[in-house]
Amino acid sequence: MQMVKKIAILIAVLWLAVIVMMPKQELYYLLEQELAKKDIKISSEKISEGWFSLSLKEPSVYVKGIKVATVEEIDIFTLLFYSRASLKGLLLDSSLERFAPGQIDQSILTQSVLNPFKVAISGNGAFGEAEGSVNLKENQLKLKFSDNKDLGMLRSKLKKDEEGWIYETSF
Repeated sequence: MQMVKKIAILIAVLWLAVIVMMPKQELYYLLEQELAKKDIKISSEKISEGWFSLSLKEPSVYVKGIKVATVEEIDIFTLLFYSRASLKGLLLDSSLERFAPGQIDQSILTQSVLNPFKVAISGNGAFGEAEGSVNLKENQLKLKFSDNKDLGMLRSKLKKDEEGWIYETSF
C-alpha cells in the first residue's frame, strides 16, 4: 500500500511540475503562428503568465489585415486534462455590428480530455445569454440564445424551438 501511495504522490508532483514549468508564452506564440496561416493575427497584447494560466490584456484581432475585434482580457487556464479560456469585454468593429452582436461582455470556452473534440461555449452580452458547443471532429457550431434581441443579421439565421433560438453552422 505504501508503494501505491508513493507512486501516486510522484505522479501528482510530476504533473504539477509539468504544468508550472510549461512554456506558456511559447505555446501562445505557436498558436499565433498557426492562426497566421489562416490570415488571423492577434496583436498589441500584454502577456502575463501565472502558474496555471496565461493572460492577454487588450489584444486586437485582425483577419486578412482588417481589424475585426478588440478584447479587454483573455485568460487561458489549463490543468492539461481540462482547459478554459475566458474572454472579457469583446468589442466587434463597428462595421461588423450589423452581422453579429457588437459586444460580448463575457464568454467562456471549456474543453476536457473526456470529450476532446467538443468545446463548450457560454456567453452573455447585449444579446442576452447564449450556450452552445463546437464539434471539432465534424466542424460544427451550435449556439442557443435565450433571447433574439440585438443579434443583427444573425437573427435571420436563427431557428426557434422550445428551448429558445438556435444558430447552427459548419466551418
